[in-house]
Amino acid sequence: MGLVVKCLPSLADRVRLRAVCHQWRSNARSFPLLPWLTLPDGAFPSIPDGEIIRMPVPEDARCCGSIDNWLLLMKSDGACSLMNAFSKATVELPKLADVWRHDLSNAISGFSPILYKPVILSPLDSSPDSLVAVLILDDGHCSTVCICQPPTATDVSSTRAMHALEVFDDVAFFNGKLHGVASSDKLFVFDIDYDLSDKPKISSIRCIINFRDGFGLRDLPHPVSRARKHIKRQYLVECCGRLLRVRRFLQSDRPGEASRYWKHQRTVAFDVFEAGLSTNSRRWRKVNNLGGQVLFVGHHCSKSFPVVAYNGIQGDCIYFMCDYYPSPRCVAHPLHDAGVYNMQTGMITPLLPENAAVPQRRHGGHWRAAWIFPADYM
Repeated sequence: MGLVVKCLPSLADRVRLRAVCHQWRSNARSFPLLPWLTLPDGAFPSIPDGEIIRMPVPEDARCCGSIDNWLLLMKSDGACSLMNAFSKATVELPKLADVWRHDLSNAISGFSPILYKPVILSPLDSSPDSLVAVLILDDGHCSTVCICQPPTATDVSSTRAMHALEVFDDVAFFNGKLHGVASSDKLFVFDIDYDLSDKPKISSIRCIINFRDGFGLRDLPHPVSRARKHIKRQYLVECCGRLLRVRRFLQSDRPGEASRYWKHQRTVAFDVFEAGLSTNSRRWRKVNNLGGQVLFVGHHCSKSFPVVAYNGIQGDCIYFMCDYYPSPRCVAHPLHDAGVYNMQTGMITPLLPENAAVPQRRHGGHWRAAWIFPADYM
């Protein structure tokens, strides 16, 4: 079975293989289905072959992010929901733009939300009432965290939190607690109060790792040129019982160009740090391998993935997408900065083969780039 699966990089072919009989379906579960990527125009290319899949979504809805195999959808009237891309099951969420506007300073400033990052405490397939948190970033460099719990998730009063001095770049649940990493190299934990007579609320935000608590944070990976300005982006990912902070470094492919032109930015390197959360040693620790895992990172969805024989992916690698444009409509080529970073060699290779028929649109579309992980029941 492993030899057969190795010859079938196409997701559609692997699904057909599982459909042959119960025994084949049972055995094929040992080989996880590889993720898809959402493109701005609503197409789903599969990894690693680039086969394009089209799936129906509710009318007038756009994808703003994802969690496992659930899409974060938003309609033109602001209505938000999580929809299972395969079963079409739906979980209603608050109107996230209204949550963001609840902060008076944002409403006055004229800024707009540009990023929504959803995370969950428990898998929605088995826990449809799981606590849901959403990080909202705006173009004024402010961050808001909203929490809600289905099925009464549409009421959002007292469920948001901001930090007066910090901007959170990413959030993730780890060991039952919501964590957030800030641009200042600090790690925070959100204390959540659960009251049986009321909905969960964020009661406080505590710094548990300071920017001084770690070695190598100020070092730059070798490919990053100190002679030119660079841009740093970061992600939080749970991986095999560890909370990892992944830093991504971008530099302009035109040395004479100002770094503010996103279309000329290219990813040149990554580094990874583990959050040491023991009472006596709370600090960032640099790691050089992923222990038999790979990471799929993006500002709208991040996840670790096991490396097994014949699944078509490389170990100790970071798969990344182009997720940094202010608007997906700006992306003429959605995979112009997407690839695979090998932590052992420092080399970056293309995410999809050169012959992959990736749609290119002059105005891109309005979906955000996110990873989708097909469930085992396919």
